[in-house]
Amino acid sequence: MTLLQLVVVMIYILFEELIWEGIAKPIYTYVHGLKILQRIEVRVHSANPSLILCIFVVLVVIVEAFGIYAGILFVSGQVVLGLVLYLAKIPVAAFTFWLFRVTEDKLMQFGWFKWGYGKIMDAIDWLQSCEIYIQIIHRLHQLKQGLKTWFKAYKMKYFSKESPFVAKIKQFYKAIKEMLHRSK
Repeated sequence: MTLLQLVVVMIYILFEELIWEGIAKPIYTYVHGLKILQRIEVRVHSANPSLILCIFVVLVVIVEAFGIYAGILFVSGQVVLGLVLYLAKIPVAAFTFWLFRVTEDKLMQFGWFKWGYGKIMDAIDWLQSCEIYIQIIHRLHQLKQGLKTWFKAYKMKYFSKESPFVAKIKQFYKAIKEMLHRSK
């Protein structure tokens, strides 16, 4: 069971930490902030729950189909096409997430939907309570902090106004500028 947990945890972390936090969440935040969607939000919220459910399910199916097909393309060696398809699905997924958040109360009126959503959330809670998940997340946060510290030191060493590197670049620029000015 530990190997299976590790695989599931790694897949979840890949999607949650890298894809959602790094790519999809910023897109979702951008989409959520669009004024046109704020106006649409009022209309969507007043729509028929069955219509909302149909639109939501169609969008989820499209997003998942794109993801599966992108995976097939990756495996078949068409990595660039798979990557493009996967990246193309992210804005649709962000819009779908926005639609879910806006109409969650209406979607939860459907008993089977509420039950399925509850089971998914229970599975995520279980996954996040696994010791292996906690250890990996702890190590990832340590790695992030270490990278931030290293990047900050690197930036200060090479790109601060007082750094010898910046002084040499400026000196090189002035020498080239003088040479070009003399050749005129």
